[in-house]
Amino acid sequence: MIAYFQGMGTGAGLIIAIGAQNAFVLSQGVRKQHNWLVALVCSLCDSILIFLGAIGVGKAVAESPVLREIAGWGGAAFLVYYGVRSLQAAFSAEELEINCQGYASRKAVLAATLAVTLLNPHVYLDTLVLLGSISGQFSGNGRYFFAFGASSASFIWFFTLSLGGILLAPFFQNKTAWKVLDLLVCATMWVIAVQIVPL
Repeated sequence: MIAYFQGMGTGAGLIIAIGAQNAFVLSQGVRKQHNWLVALVCSLCDSILIFLGAIGVGKAVAESPVLREIAGWGGAAFLVYYGVRSLQAAFSAEELEINCQGYASRKAVLAATLAVTLLNPHVYLDTLVLLGSISGQFSGNGRYFFAFGASSASFIWFFTLSLGGILLAPFFQNKTAWKVLDLLVCATMWVIAVQIVPL
């Protein structure tokens, strides 16, 4: 249980940071567009990567310059694209109901969720490398209890964030609030894109 709660605390510390994934989950929650699917996919992806890190895959990824290069440029390109979409939405003259459509179809939302999750090198750094390395301090099954704790934190956080978006939805009946949210999402995406470009 010590390993489990240490994993939960460490995982929460890494996951509950302002980033592209969190901004996407929150915005989908506010829009109420397949938000529970988004939370589930993000949580499952994190859990899979955390357990892969616990069994030692993280070290191999961290030592591959080619994988880091591909992930860096691919992730930056997607974040710039998503930022452009948010910027366009912020300055759109359309009505709120139209502006909220975004990724309306389940397939489009799933693709966008996988992209914002798996094309972000920070996700691999946090899950595969950092959590994977920390789990190595526990012997035997301890590392898997640590990974389970970190995965639990991921599930709790993303579903709470999605619920938070739903609760905030009435506030976003105001078009100005939507513009502010879209501008903040755009800024977040572009700042992270600059940070992850491999230079």
